[in-house]
Amino acid sequence: MRMDKFKTGFTGYKKEEVNKFVNDVVKQVELMLADLKTKDVEITDLKKSLEHYKNMENTFNRAILVAEDASNQIKRIARDESAGLIEDAKKNASRIVNDALVQAEKTQIETAQLKRNIITFKRRLRTIIESQLDLVDDIDYLDI
Repeated sequence: MRMDKFKTGFTGYKKEEVNKFVNDVVKQVELMLADLKTKDVEITDLKKSLEHYKNMENTFNRAILVAEDASNQIKRIARDESAGLIEDAKKNASRIVNDALVQAEKTQIETAQLKRNIITFKRRLRTIIESQLDLVDDIDYLDI
């Protein structure tokens, strides 16, 4: 209700209409104040929640940093261990190759020795067979 709509009487504005208007205004102001108090409480609660979530965010950020550091350390350790394993494997491979070369050289020496032994055996066998053949040839010359 606006003031220009109050009815006027002999003594001015009608008291009942003005009082009703004032009561309506007071009720509206009280409702507004109650709404403001509710909103203040809600704002306070939201600020607390926001602070809580900011703290959680900071905690998560720290946890993420710790996890990243741990991940980097694990990667570094894994790289170091793999480098050590690769180095050991290279050493073992070199040792295996060297052992194989030594064994191959021994086998070559033994093979050469066997060839010489076979040649010697063949010579001796040939000599024995030739001497036996000579004996067989000599049988013809015997007077039996």
